[in-house]
Amino acid sequence: MERLGFIRDKLDIKILILFILEKLPKPVEPVTLSDLALFDGGFTWFDYTDCLGELIATGHIAEEKGKYAITEKGRRNVNTVSSSLPYTVRAKAERLTAPVAAAMRRASMIDTATEPGPKGGRSVSLRLSDGVGEIISMRLAVPDEEQARAIEQRFRAGAEDIYNEILRMLTES
Repeated sequence: MERLGFIRDKLDIKILILFILEKLPKPVEPVTLSDLALFDGGFTWFDYTDCLGELIATGHIAEEKGKYAITEKGRRNVNTVSSSLPYTVRAKAERLTAPVAAAMRRASMIDTATEPGPKGGRSVSLRLSDGVGEIISMRLAVPDEEQARAIEQRFRAGAEDIYNEILRMLTES
């Protein structure tokens, strides 16, 4: 069966993997990277995993805590050769990678933590930054772990809205 797609040889697969990783602001889960890389249809998952393993072995990609990140060597090389990928492949890779990169940047600006409270219960820390500095930080005392996790989850899902609502409440006359 003939495969469709523009990417067929190992060098192009490697360049595509590095191109995708170069667009992401932080290390990525293996499943996310494979989902992003396997859009072309010109190569198989086995081709992909072979190339990924070779890129790790040659120091172009680092594996950190079960996630993949491009190294400086990989960044230098992909910046030199990425134009050899067909334009349509680069454009589609950028379109697919953009929302993932945006979600990663957003997630890196939101921080939550739960620890035992000083007099029982739990203490939940919530922080939001704008990429330059912290814009809000608060610590809440809650009765139990379940409520602490629920607060963390809601803050992660809507931190910007929560910040805006607090700001509105504090500034309205």
